[in-house]
Amino acid sequence: MTDILPSSPAASVVNAPRRYRFATEVVTVDNSDDPHNAASVPIYQTATFKQKGATASGEYDYSRSGNPTRTHVENHLAKIMGAERALVVTSGMGALDVITRLVRSGEEIIAGDDLYGGTNRLLSFLAKSQNVKTHHIDTTQSDSILPFLSDKTRLVLLESPTNPLIKITDIPTISKYVHERCPNALVVVDNTMMSPYLQRPLELGADISYHSGTKYLSGHHDLMAGVIGAKDASVGEELYYVINATGCGLGPFDSWLLLRGVKTLAVRMDKQQASCIRIADYLEALGFKVHFPGLLSHPQYELHKSMSSGPGAVLSFETGDTGISERIVEGTKLWSISVSFGCVNSLISMPCRMSHASIPAHIRAERSLPEDLIRLCVGIEDVEDLLEDLEQALNIAGALPTPTK
Repeated sequence: MTDILPSSPAASVVNAPRRYRFATEVVTVDNSDDPHNAASVPIYQTATFKQKGATASGEYDYSRSGNPTRTHVENHLAKIMGAERALVVTSGMGALDVITRLVRSGEEIIAGDDLYGGTNRLLSFLAKSQNVKTHHIDTTQSDSILPFLSDKTRLVLLESPTNPLIKITDIPTISKYVHERCPNALVVVDNTMMSPYLQRPLELGADISYHSGTKYLSGHHDLMAGVIGAKDASVGEELYYVINATGCGLGPFDSWLLLRGVKTLAVRMDKQQASCIRIADYLEALGFKVHFPGLLSHPQYELHKSMSSGPGAVLSFETGDTGISERIVEGTKLWSISVSFGCVNSLISMPCRMSHASIPAHIRAERSLPEDLIRLCVGIEDVEDLLEDLEQALNIAGALPTPTK
């Protein structure tokens, strides 16, 4: 890319290994440049910054291009993601939009066949408006990518686990194939489901890792944010150019909320993951087909374990009957019916009716996405309450072998 602007203010660069374990690093935020030694990074709620002279430009001039609060959260996220450069924008889909702007008309993207509905919608839009073709493949089979790699390949877009079927992708092997055969292509991983606490794709061979910061990173569903981490600083500069040109950088107040929320990532995820394991065991014991990489029955249990430090806190399961699934979802009291995940509160949904409804029914069928599928996103409530609420909903729906009292 030509005509790239100078580096954004205080661009994040990670040159040293982490000093402490993750749970310590994530809560330890550097604020050494604050003249008042504030314990919390201040919110620089300003659109412009005064300059010292007519031709003298300071580190910051206009918050679209950079803001001290945004810089702090970007530097902190770069540290925990293992990125040379981190950038924050106004949503997770905004993050993917920025990344896909690295693709020129006539170039191609390779993506999985089990994708978040919003991702599928954006890729469909690029095909129609920008002449950017996407090849959808089964990313659980690493060799399936080989016939589609060519000099046109620009991005390889992966999810692991996938949403909502919780399939696992061998990130190191696919990254190796791409880098050997297509040196100009970038491997991009949506790591929202795992968060940097459980999985760091840049350490597994990926070039870019991105997140919906709305979910686990902020943790409370009180802001919209997207996070991009780049392994190479030059790629980070290209991404910054797009963000500055389009004006989608995260505002100071939301940057502050994101920085505050991410500090509790480890403790939240520990609780949510432990509860999710209990719930997955419970549902599998009842005979449901459960998709969760923490179960020994998951076909890629060992692969996931080799790349991650835990299975996460999202599972899906099949009932075999769409009507039963609808009654289960509507019969819960603690589980909120919602399209998102990663919140401190537990959520339940039917992806084909909600988060993936934008994928046409015939495409869902081609990709073996069951219409009866239920997705559970486990929060930090007491797991016994969650299990009791789920059991009464299963009872109401007639989904238990023998109704309990």
